[in-house]
Amino acid sequence: MLFNSYIFVFLFFPICLIGYYALIHWKKKELAQLFLTGMSLWFYGYFRVNYLLIMLASILVNYLFHKILSKELTQKAGKRTVIAAVVANLGILFYFKYFDFFLSNINAAFGADFVLRNIVLPLGISFFTFQQIGFVVDTYRGEVRNCKFLEYVLFVSFFPQLIAGPIVSQSEMLPQFATMTERRFDWEQFAKGFILFVLGLFKKVILADTFGVGVDFGYNNPETLGSLDAILVMFAYTLQLYFDFSGYCDMARGIGSMLGIEIPVNFNSPYKAVNIIDFWKRWHITLNRFFTKYVYIPLGGNRRGICRMYVNFFLVFLLSGIWHGAGWNYVVWGMMHGVLYVITKWWQNHFGQREVDKMDMTLVSMIAKWAKTWFSRIALFLYVSVAWVYFRAADVTQANKMLGTIVGGKIQKLSMDLAECFELDEFWYVLKVAHLDAMSYSRYILMFVMLVVGFYLAMVSPNASEIADRAKGRAISAMFIGAIFVWCVLSFSQVSTFLYFNF
Repeated sequence: MLFNSYIFVFLFFPICLIGYYALIHWKKKELAQLFLTGMSLWFYGYFRVNYLLIMLASILVNYLFHKILSKELTQKAGKRTVIAAVVANLGILFYFKYFDFFLSNINAAFGADFVLRNIVLPLGISFFTFQQIGFVVDTYRGEVRNCKFLEYVLFVSFFPQLIAGPIVSQSEMLPQFATMTERRFDWEQFAKGFILFVLGLFKKVILADTFGVGVDFGYNNPETLGSLDAILVMFAYTLQLYFDFSGYCDMARGIGSMLGIEIPVNFNSPYKAVNIIDFWKRWHITLNRFFTKYVYIPLGGNRRGICRMYVNFFLVFLLSGIWHGAGWNYVVWGMMHGVLYVITKWWQNHFGQREVDKMDMTLVSMIAKWAKTWFSRIALFLYVSVAWVYFRAADVTQANKMLGTIVGGKIQKLSMDLAECFELDEFWYVLKVAHLDAMSYSRYILMFVMLVVGFYLAMVSPNASEIADRAKGRAISAMFIGAIFVWCVLSFSQVSTFLYFNF
């Protein structure tokens, strides 16, 4: 089931709200947990029943490991058990996500003829697998003991963040599930949640899906693109991915807030970052947190010398690329981020303090600081956009061709067919009313407007959380949010899935 669908907005979620708050009002904690769990399983099973069976099997296996690790084990037995749990989870993930990729590379390298299985990737498996790995490791470390089975199933399957994150930890969610009947309905929290949901819906339905039409056209018709067209497609995907994924996370947080449950922030205006380290503190925050806690620190972190620290950073980003997808293009994407991260860290370690020492508050220095900030922000945005080409492409070859077109393609007038991909019918009617539709460049007006709006919202405007905090209790804000909600609902006829469903 999709957040951006009629069945979710007008059937599933109203039933969920009414049933949940009725049980909360009657102080039926176990029934409320059971009800939310049942709704979550319905939400996930709506896509395909066999997906649900896979997830339930994963839940049962990991809960068994949790119960074993909750017992008084010797250090050696505990270590063996947690290693077995991690290997089992990664083995399941490998089979569904990487097995065909592995076989295809064996065939290519050794001339073998293994038959590919064409395995269908269960939705959200990367997310709920990592979430459960974190839970099992936390059990081994003594951070969680004897979690009730119902609370564990709800922790894994909680529908707002099940499919595409954020990757929540047990310390964030289990206490909330355990005390849900102790909280009263909060209109202010509900209103903030609704605003977050609507803003996330706007990001997905109006912005991301519109940019996505142009991106799909560009990657499906590379022979028609000139250099400027390819640049436009590259930037369009940079914006599409951000609005799509952050839109999902905003909706997840909004739904959770309407249910009285806080889900952690996963995005904090990442395209406002001034360097790659800052970027990864803002983009997919919970994934970065997971790799830091369960990979970087166990590898030694910065405790084994500077060189080992840089190697650990690079390995984390290499693993991040592999986590995102089964393809060498994802490996290249991870390596690009890893290399720049290591270089930036090295620069900060050697020259960062000098820059801090030179800071003063004169007008000239303030202007220089402003200029430096925007130069750094734009340079990073360009680098990240180039890396996203590998993320979006079907393989490394297609990504190289797209970048080759950007650098060495023909300098020609922007494709009219590409420009038409950025049309919104609502805006086209405005042009007609203004009698601008007959002009030869009218299609470019809409494309230009979409890009300006996208860049402004991503790089300048307050983010969804900041807007939600400011909008609460204001009548004009309520009217504005209501209008956006109606606009989004009327656009549901062009429903599309979220990009991170593929990862």
